Amino acid sequence: MLIGDVARRSGVSARMLRHYESLGLVRPTGRTGAGYREYSGEDIRRIFHIESLRSLGLSLREVGRALDDPGFTPSELVDSLVRRTRERIAEETALLARLRRIGAAEPAGWEDVLQTVALLQALGSENAGRRQRAALSSAEEIPVPVEALVEAVLSETDPNVAGALRWALARSGGDGPELLAGGLGSPAAEVRARAVRSLAEMPGGEATALLREALADSDVMVRRCAAPALGARGVADAVPTLIDMIVEGENDVDAADALSALARDPASADRIAAGLADRLTGCLAQGTFASSARRRLAQALAGVPGSTAARVLADLSRDEDRAVALTAAYVLESRKAR
Repeated sequence: MLIGDVARRSGVSARMLRHYESLGLVRPTGRTGAGYREYSGEDIRRIFHIESLRSLGLSLREVGRALDDPGFTPSELVDSLVRRTRERIAEETALLARLRRIGAAEPAGWEDVLQTVALLQALGSENAGRRQRAALSSAEEIPVPVEALVEAVLSETDPNVAGALRWALARSGGDGPELLAGGLGSPAAEVRARAVRSLAEMPGGEATALLREALADSDVMVRRCAAPALGARGVADAVPTLIDMIVEGENDVDAADALSALARDPASADRIAAGLADRLTGCLAQGTFASSARRRLAQALAGVPGSTAARVLADLSRDEDRAVALTAAYVLESRKAR
């Protein structure tokens, strides 16, 4: 069969067939009297084998090895192809995400596109200062797409950069809470906590609903990130976690502030004071309530009105630890002066 016929039947151009011949991949078995290449059935089968292997992503050099090297191991090459394909998919996925983010910024011209690309590259920089500057500049003329900010804040480990990203995300509005909901589903508690810290700086019912979900998280760190924000929003379900934070000295100042905010409602004030009293009684009975924890409890009661809180403070003013007793007595006197 002549080269033109082979090209028509195989779909491989005559030019590519000549290239295969130059590489030694397939050589026509014979020549006609006029010197034209003539391919046998075996030659054509080899051409189809070459095309099949190329469809898997093999280079022409790898195709030659696969067909001619008796010691060639297919499994090794297939494993390599799987790895390379995954890398290529990851690169293409990253490119697609970048393009979508640029589109979401609705650039008016190529200058806008270039500025957005520069900001996205800066967010992915290894330099923390550069990442922080990119986050802070997102409030300028060319904003960073919300999806990019969410991805960045969920992966950021530097506290200063994370704070700038949360600020930028809160200012961006849009579908930030919806995108952060994906972070709450992460198997990594650190990522869930970052999502909660970002939601805590966002107003609105959607953010509050997601913070409520986080209050039931399996990880105590995540719950303690959500509780102060919920307390500030008037969600009384946060009270038990806030009391735990005060007793255990984990972000106790913010927890006490949240309890004070909740205690503006008389019903909540009684519930908070009762919860603190129960915790005090239970821990004292077990002998597990450190004096530092009792002192923090007395300080927290400063922002809780009502008779129940006054009774707990009176008990603490007689505490065996002088620092605890003085703190409780001072708080009682301050309450009388109001």
